[in-house]
Amino acid sequence: MAAAGKFNRSNPAVKRILQEVKEMQSNPSPDFMALPLEEDIFEWQFAILGPRDSEFEGGIYHGRIQLPSDYPFKPPSFMLLTPSGRFEIQKKICLSISNYHPEHWQPSWSVRTALVALIAFMPTNPGGALGSLDYKKEDRRALAIKSRETPPKFGSPERQSVIDEIHEQMLSKAPPVPQLLTIGSEEETNKTAPDTSGEHAVKAAEGVNTSGSSSGSANDTDLPKPDSESEVAENIARAQADVIPRDSGPRVVTAPQNPVVTIQKPKHDRLLTLAAFGLTLAIMALVIKKFFKINGLAGYIEGKF
Repeated sequence: MAAAGKFNRSNPAVKRILQEVKEMQSNPSPDFMALPLEEDIFEWQFAILGPRDSEFEGGIYHGRIQLPSDYPFKPPSFMLLTPSGRFEIQKKICLSISNYHPEHWQPSWSVRTALVALIAFMPTNPGGALGSLDYKKEDRRALAIKSRETPPKFGSPERQSVIDEIHEQMLSKAPPVPQLLTIGSEEETNKTAPDTSGEHAVKAAEGVNTSGSSSGSANDTDLPKPDSESEVAENIARAQADVIPRDSGPRVVTAPQNPVVTIQKPKHDRLLTLAAFGLTLAIMALVIKKFFKINGLAGYIEGKF
């Protein structure tokens, strides 16, 4: 980033953010794109592709992430800018990865982790959560088609420039939106097998029941989410080469040292025993000689010997 020099690199939050920017650029994802503003790296613009095999497939959904000053020890806030029928626009949304639930956030998570989780939350049951919507599938599919036409208008010219850049790149790799004609057959299939509509939610949030009533689903959606997000964070951590060797290195080094130590211990014991025995004999000789000297027998002993 050209503006990286404007910020205090010794600040832990700035250092972490710049590290994530570098990681994003070196390992881009086909499912999302995110960039911080040049003037404020704590504010990110992003776009995600709608999850496959859902009414959001093919859609491009823009949003804004605001990182706190003590990131990554506190969670960011999220705001969607593109109408989707799942989240309200230009309003902070309530997710277990957002600032509404700091008790669930883990410092090992990152912007990448949060965006992967956000995509997984798209097809889940909103359950009346703050900032959530529950549109019909055909309405969401129509919004997915419309989301590809033009990027949303938001904020300053700098923000808009970043939004336009992200939209252009995401549009080049976005799959086409499935035709609306398939919605009727999908709904009929869901009526005969209601549990299949929640398969993506189960995969995304580990056991969230999307076919149940909305009155009890609000708490259900909050509890399993940290588990699924932890798995995402672990997968990202495994991909970082500087983390795994630090843990595995000492284990490899210490394993062959144990037999060496056990073999050398008897040798040291024998040497110490012999040294102690020799020292004991020397002390005894000095004591005997002094005894004879005190009793006037030293000359007699020396004459004899």
